[in-house]
Amino acid sequence: MTQRKSSGKRSSTAVGVEEDDSIFTQPTTSQVQKGMEKLTKAQIDEKTTELVQYILMKDQKKIPVKRADIVKNVLKEYKNVFQEIMNRAQQQFEQVFGFKLVEIDAKNHVYILINKLEPAEGSEMISGNPKTGLLFVILSLVYMKGGVVPEALVWNTLKKMKVDLGERHPEFGDVKKLVTDEFVRQRYLEYTKVPHTEPVKYVFTWGQRAEVEVSKIKILEFLGELHSQDPQHWSQQYKDASSQRSSRAPQPSTSSQR
Repeated sequence: MTQRKSSGKRSSTAVGVEEDDSIFTQPTTSQVQKGMEKLTKAQIDEKTTELVQYILMKDQKKIPVKRADIVKNVLKEYKNVFQEIMNRAQQQFEQVFGFKLVEIDAKNHVYILINKLEPAEGSEMISGNPKTGLLFVILSLVYMKGGVVPEALVWNTLKKMKVDLGERHPEFGDVKKLVTDEFVRQRYLEYTKVPHTEPVKYVFTWGQRAEVEVSKIKILEFLGELHSQDPQHWSQQYKDASSQRSSRAPQPSTSSQR
């Protein structure tokens, strides 16, 4: 299913990085080679470790990382070998941690670590990991409603679950801030102003992280457990989710691949 986007996106969807990516100039092949020649193996390993730790630290709060921040805060004078260090970091994430480093925004060069959201059975997920459960409920609602949902529908749905926007929740605290700030900053959701509305209205759509991290099949399994339905009951969504699963399946290697 194609996620529809409205124009007029709020500034709250920004990653909140310290530096603009325009400072980075893509080095030539010769510059990369010269840069690597000047570094010892120990220096390369040290910078790779620093980068891995930096990204893991950001990932603890699910904060996407921008290339400009990596250059400014980690690589610094080694910026010409950015891609070489990134490649080594990617290998460590996959081999040591079982994570995958993914560029979710090719224009602004924004990266996240992929950690599959695997919901538990129905209500167990919500009680076992409340924030993840709340997020999954909202993502499920957006997905089942065609990819775009008015914020009023989200708040009404949560209110039925005893999560009232007007009351401070014992688990979530300020619910609106959690959903429209934290989940948006983490890029699980996008919170977008609807043009030409008075009073101003907003809609929710899936964010870039959700698009690459969240399994739509798991969404249907989650809903199926909650409503005692087979996931195939929602035929259109099941077809779309099956297509996503097929596109994510690992491709068979060939003798030419290294």
